[in-house]
Amino acid sequence: AAFGKLNGDFNDRDTVVYGVSTDSEFVHLAWRNNHADLKDLPFAMLADIKRELSQELGILDKAEGVCLRATFIVDPEGIIRFVSVNDLSVGRNPAEVLRVLDALQTDELCPCNWQKGEEVLKPAA
Repeated sequence: AAFGKLNGDFNDRDTVVYGVSTDSEFVHLAWRNNHADLKDLPFAMLADIKRELSQELGILDKAEGVCLRATFIVDPEGIIRFVSVNDLSVGRNPAEVLRVLDALQTDELCPCNWQKGEEVLKPAA
């Protein structure tokens, strides 16, 4: 739901958001129909019911049979530029994902806690 609230910010950065889980499309539909925060979710939810994607990405919790809470930023060439993986009990921070996306889109060296519009680091000549 939190990523959905910032979907316009992701769109402004020419970024497409997908929600992916090991739940089926029917479970996704039930979530959308029964949870107010998800009724108008503005992006697609993809079903990895065979767990192939989650296994390939190394985020499948084998004991629980579900994905860890992971976020990936993938560039237009299909190269993973950012990964964050949290335990099942820890939520993600969409604002931090936007901050990292902004930094990646500068093509510059950005310092810790850098925010869009701030100075970037300049390597010594």
